[in-house]
Amino acid sequence: MIAFPYGLPHLVAAAPLLPPALETREIVAVALAALAALLLAIALLRLRAPAPRPLAAPPPGALAQLAGGLAKTRDRLGLAIKRALGREPSQATLDEIEAALIEADVGVAATQAILEDVRRAFAEGRARTAGALLDELKKDLRVKLDSGEAGLREAPAPPTVVLVVGVNGAGKTTSIAKLAAWLRARNKRVLLCAADTFRAAAVEQLSIWAARIGAGIVKGASGADPAAVAFDATEAALARGADVLIVDTAGRLHTHQNLMAELSKIKRAIQKRIPGAPHEVLLVLDATTGQNAIAQAREFLRATDVTGIFLAKLDGTAKGGIIVAIREQLGLPVKFVGIGERPEDIQPFDAEKFVEALFA
Repeated sequence: MIAFPYGLPHLVAAAPLLPPALETREIVAVALAALAALLLAIALLRLRAPAPRPLAAPPPGALAQLAGGLAKTRDRLGLAIKRALGREPSQATLDEIEAALIEADVGVAATQAILEDVRRAFAEGRARTAGALLDELKKDLRVKLDSGEAGLREAPAPPTVVLVVGVNGAGKTTSIAKLAAWLRARNKRVLLCAADTFRAAAVEQLSIWAARIGAGIVKGASGADPAAVAFDATEAALARGADVLIVDTAGRLHTHQNLMAELSKIKRAIQKRIPGAPHEVLLVLDATTGQNAIAQAREFLRATDVTGIFLAKLDGTAKGGIIVAIREQLGLPVKFVGIGERPEDIQPFDAEKFVEALFA
């Protein structure tokens, strides 16, 4: 409320009670003086008020954010294909497109399958222009990438349990934080479980992320039994009414048998309190490792039932075509992609958006 100097409210309230002897011009003079005082007070308040802060730029749309994250891949693959299509289409054009796809780590088998359809459309006269060829290529990429399984699988009743696996260095802990932040942004109550107890740094990092994004966390002492920590987290998720429980796991065990035994033990511990869990087993892969990510995935597939891929560090590679190779060779849906360092740099994978962003 503005503080009026000179008792302006008093004057206004008292004006009808002024004695009749007071002449009209005196009333006008008093009113003008009061008005001048009011204007002066307003001017002073404006001078003292802090300058308005500029509005923050609105967050980019999903397509713009994805296009930014795919900048390196787009600069190599997208521009290479656009250059190939910059002249009259021919068999040489198709060969250039094939080379660009292989260079982007799409993989030989997937590339040949995609180009088979494109070459057929060209030979039959259905794709004789640059625009028609690009449309045919986009269509085939969408078909290859669309798994029909978007987002997380949900439990019939909360909590939904997500088990996260992956080798150390793939970006597993950061990916868990991004997934938790994505869920929190959708008003989900999230509890994290630090079951990678053999790495104190991983537990500490996950604790920092939990505090930052507003998620709960259950952790044990360094070197504690991961299955026991997972069981405690399951109990806590039920007691606290969590919507989603995300369980981190050890990223490197000495042998395939050790890995399989450890993950099986964690699953059994969780299922004691939540039958049918985990409802989702996400494998975090580092997009920057290219075809090596495929080899890592095969190891984990032999150890546990992976239900989907979280492809991390997609913004850090020019070989984002690996996402096609993963789908083609492993038959697993890519559920989420990480496209930056911030917690919000995550998107549920959408084949349509991915293909459009690739050629944006």
